[in-house]
Amino acid sequence: MFGKFKQLGELNKMRQQANMLQKQLELIIETVEKNGWTVSVTGDQKIRYIKKDGEDLKALVDLLNEAMKKVQKEAAKKMMEMGGGFSGLLGNMGN
Repeated sequence: MFGKFKQLGELNKMRQQANMLQKQLELIIETVEKNGWTVSVTGDQKIRYIKKDGEDLKALVDLLNEAMKKVQKEAAKKMMEMGGGFSGLLGNMGN
């Protein structure tokens, strides 16, 4: 019984660490300019903006971010199928 509480505590700790990592990744920003194009991306793989010769292409940014979100969900689903997500990656935490 206490083992279940310990597992819940460990899961909660992992969730908190994942949230902290997510916030840190959001702070990483790379902006690249080339041939009249400017692209800015965050460390959590979200496109902040795309500009062509100074024109903001927000519709394109929204479309690309939507596609990335869908691909990430499918990738997460595959990871769960193949190894149980975090538990598969972490060796089932000693179980």
